[in-house]
Amino acid sequence: MNTYLPTVKQLQYLVALKDQGHFGRAAEACFVTQSTLSAGLRELESLIGITLVERTRRVVRFTPLGLRIAEKAQRVLREMEELADMARAAGKPLTGELRMSVIPTIAPFLLPSLLPGLRAEWPDLKLFLREETSQAACDSLHRGQVDCVLLALPFGCGEVESETLFDDRLFVAFPPGETPPAHVTPASIDEHKLLLLEDGHCLKEHALAACNRPELRAEATMLGTSLHTLVQMVGNGLGMTLVPEMAVKAGLLDRTGATARPLEADHPSRQISLIWRKGSPREKEFRLLAEALKAAAGRH
Repeated sequence: MNTYLPTVKQLQYLVALKDQGHFGRAAEACFVTQSTLSAGLRELESLIGITLVERTRRVVRFTPLGLRIAEKAQRVLREMEELADMARAAGKPLTGELRMSVIPTIAPFLLPSLLPGLRAEWPDLKLFLREETSQAACDSLHRGQVDCVLLALPFGCGEVESETLFDDRLFVAFPPGETPPAHVTPASIDEHKLLLLEDGHCLKEHALAACNRPELRAEATMLGTSLHTLVQMVGNGLGMTLVPEMAVKAGLLDRTGATARPLEADHPSRQISLIWRKGSPREKEFRLLAEALKAAAGRH
């Protein structure tokens, strides 16, 4: 009996549709036309004799079996990528393409100083960067959309390995005209004036954990979609916020009138780390990359 095996392209189309929830966006993600993607999925359904997706004018809805097959397809595609990774890892390290997600509270403050040295040391490395929130970056990692993530720990990211680069201390930014206390402790933070990032950003969790005041989660005003937005709010006298040391050193508070003081607490820092999927065949390569990033951070 002949058994039909889906092609890699068909699996990619199916996974992209599940991720995007829209035929047009899925086609863009696969760099094909919408008609090509739709035809590929219809052929897949016809040959296996199963309806995977219910199509209406406004909604793309996967059947229960379609969802299970899409999830399996995602794992199959990841395994196929790891086959290529194994071959690449056996050759010259840190060459070819490497996809890395970086969270927004790290990317603009750290990468400008790190990337020139990294390019000089590993000229054959083609590093593709993707900026996204901590939770989105972890999701991308486990879906196989990126190879590694530059993240701030602790943060729950599933089954991963990590290499810590350095500790990044938290500072409290006070609005113009307000005199900070001599020692900024969690007790000196006014919960009614504290501005935090939205859910999905690990800096919010690090700020709350460093303060170790459960009432802050309920009382703090969570408005900011980005650290830059929060700092502008502070500069306009709307409250105070916590910012990482790397952002302070990069000049984030310049020309805002805000004043930053280090937070004095039991755990006042976050750990800047490189993480990757547990069991990845490129583990040695990622640890080499982590050492290169660590050395570059030390120089700057």
